[in-house]
Amino acid sequence: MALGKYSRVDNNNNNNNRKSSSSYCSTVTIVVFVGLCLVGIWMLTSSSVVPVQTGNGSAEEKKNQVEDQVTPVSSDNNDSSNTSDFEDNRGDLPDDATKGDANVSLAENDGKGNLNTQENQDNTEETKMAESKKDDEQSASEGGEKSGDNSGGQGDSLENSDDKKSDSDENDKKSEENNEKSDLDDGDKKQDESSSETNGDQADNQIEEMVDQNDNKELEKSPDEPKDDGQLKNQSSNEVFPSGAQSELLNETVTQTGSFSTQATESKVEKETQLSSKKYSWKLCNSTAGPDYIPCLDNLEAIRHLPSTKHYEHRERHCPEEPPTCLVPLPEGYKRPIEWPKSREKIWYYNVPHTKLAQIKGHQNWVKVTGEYLTFPGGGTQFKHGALHYIDFIEESVPDVAWGKRSRVVLDVGCGVASFGGFLFDRSVVAMSFAPKDEHEAQVQFALERGIPAVSAVMGTKRLPYPGRVFDIVHCARCRVPWHIEGGKLLLELNRVLRPGGFFLWSATPIYQDKTEDVEIWEAMVELTKSMCWELVNKTSKDAVNGVAVAAFRKPTSNDCYEQRSKQEPPVCPESDDPNAAWNVPLQTCMHKVPVDASERGSQWPDRWPERLEKAPYWLSSQVGVYGKAAPEDFAADNEHWKRVVTKSYLNGMGISWSSVRNVMDMNAVYGGFAAALKDLSLWVMNVVPIDSPDTLPIIYERGLFGMYHDWCESFSTYPRSYDLLHADHLFSKLNKRCNLVAIVAEVDRILRPEGKLIVRDNVETINELENMLKSMQWEVRMTYSKDKEGLLCVQKSMWRPKEVETIKYAIA
Repeated sequence: MALGKYSRVDNNNNNNNRKSSSSYCSTVTIVVFVGLCLVGIWMLTSSSVVPVQTGNGSAEEKKNQVEDQVTPVSSDNNDSSNTSDFEDNRGDLPDDATKGDANVSLAENDGKGNLNTQENQDNTEETKMAESKKDDEQSASEGGEKSGDNSGGQGDSLENSDDKKSDSDENDKKSEENNEKSDLDDGDKKQDESSSETNGDQADNQIEEMVDQNDNKELEKSPDEPKDDGQLKNQSSNEVFPSGAQSELLNETVTQTGSFSTQATESKVEKETQLSSKKYSWKLCNSTAGPDYIPCLDNLEAIRHLPSTKHYEHRERHCPEEPPTCLVPLPEGYKRPIEWPKSREKIWYYNVPHTKLAQIKGHQNWVKVTGEYLTFPGGGTQFKHGALHYIDFIEESVPDVAWGKRSRVVLDVGCGVASFGGFLFDRSVVAMSFAPKDEHEAQVQFALERGIPAVSAVMGTKRLPYPGRVFDIVHCARCRVPWHIEGGKLLLELNRVLRPGGFFLWSATPIYQDKTEDVEIWEAMVELTKSMCWELVNKTSKDAVNGVAVAAFRKPTSNDCYEQRSKQEPPVCPESDDPNAAWNVPLQTCMHKVPVDASERGSQWPDRWPERLEKAPYWLSSQVGVYGKAAPEDFAADNEHWKRVVTKSYLNGMGISWSSVRNVMDMNAVYGGFAAALKDLSLWVMNVVPIDSPDTLPIIYERGLFGMYHDWCESFSTYPRSYDLLHADHLFSKLNKRCNLVAIVAEVDRILRPEGKLIVRDNVETINELENMLKSMQWEVRMTYSKDKEGLLCVQKSMWRPKEVETIKYAIA
């Protein structure tokens, strides 16, 4: 050991004893030196590697090498017991590893009393020698003396424990140590320094061995944790301790993954990805409609075989027997849609790259091409100079309309680009707008891209997918629907969905033009509406700004008029005809009676907005809810549930930027609680009630919300990339029993915008299956959570599209 550097510390005290005890001190020096060698052996033994036999073999080999360098003397009797104590803790990396290999031994044997104080002091001196090797000799000598007496950490704890046994023993040992140091000559000094270098090399190897062992342990816990073995091995043989950064790593006895993934996680993900890629092989849809493909509206083969298109049968739904499982391509140059409310005024041209409507309707200010944008300066044929003035003009003409108070939910027929519905938001009104696909190129797609509710539909041969008596107002501005023909069949369908006491607002040329055709249509409409007992509340003169007029008709609130008619045309529907039956039901030329029982839906007008949103409908009192409680209690519990979920989880816990969310769909709405909980956000929710679920859609409308019926085994009547967020609560597990889940996921991909979010609540099995399926489409999993066999999944759609193409033969012109 490098004791030569301490030989002059107490020279005055030692000179008196040098002559008389030189022989004795030489002998003691040899004993001390052997003790230091044994310390090295203990260090090797303490860091033995599992399996134990290998570690012991290495320790014995190094012990023999050390014993060959010194005169054979009797070894310390405590050697075997110390070795045994180290083996009890082999492979453990101590908390104070930065203090070197000597302190490692002290730390692992702290409190066991196996090491004497002199060995601890010598060992500590060796440690401090290596720390201060860059200092000058005098500073190193002083620092080493202080370290030998006052070394901190676990080594100091052991010294204090031994010191408390006997103060006199401590003083004798210190005196003995000083005598030993003073009697070392220069030759002994060189010899000891050489031995110190040998032990230093062994200590360096010892730390490397311990780091290797620790890394092996940590590999099991955190395979990706950075290692510093190479840096330690590149140190010089004189450098016993690692650098500061490496010391920090050595201090970490318990590792954490931090920002690094684990090998177990990476392997699991890769296996799942491979499994998904094998199970789900996605292809790109090839159809005539291209990026605008709507499977149930673009079944060209079925349309070609229609016996007639007189009643717009070719614009109705004709779903293929097997729904497509391919993915719809993106338009070239597609980019993230402009956010609301700017989107109401302009959209990206390349997101909806159609100019035909601008060419046909540009003079009416429907839409114009302006550089890379499509802009909407006016909004419609009947309000070239802005929809808001037209909306206010209606309310001035018919004060009972009371936008946003009495009138909350509107059906806009033949909506064009839906500017009327878009500006009704400013009056706290929501409008369900619809128009046929391609009657005017991409008009509904323009509406959705603008952030305005709309669906592709037509008044043809079937009922609209809405319950009876739910809309406060039905609006038609130049909608080109022949209301007066065939016994008023189409107008009678509006009568079915219009709430008793609600208004039909009609703005068209027959109201204010004197052309023969217009006059004839007006006279036919007056006769028809009178026979339906509709009251003509007002027929306005031309508006000075837009140059149009409006006729307002009101549906009766009793059956008195029906019973007093001299001619029962159109007839009253039989009692067996359910006005709420709407899915693929043919139109009937008849009128449903108005409910008069106070407990029946439709007999009373709903509360004003927004009170109607939170209040259970009056007609629920005698019914049982979908969750088994009395319907009012069921409604209230559902309402509070979604308030809690949306506030505590959806709005803050999923990383969704709700300012960029505008078009939302609840795929299984039940009471509409999810939509109601989002009422304070600048968005709208399409509430879908599946046809095989309890018919709660009338409740949703009663609350001042809107929605429609749908069968999720078929495609939805909307354009691709329509929605920013889809929400599905326990829907997919139910659909999986009767539908092709792959086709449903392909439909979800079709109607959701790139970077749009899907939130699914369902059982764990369904969540796992969906997660694998969506990962195979390279969707990003934003959140997944499960508890008590129930799961929550939030994913984000990517821009990825498959390269392999699948031609949809029935969708090719």
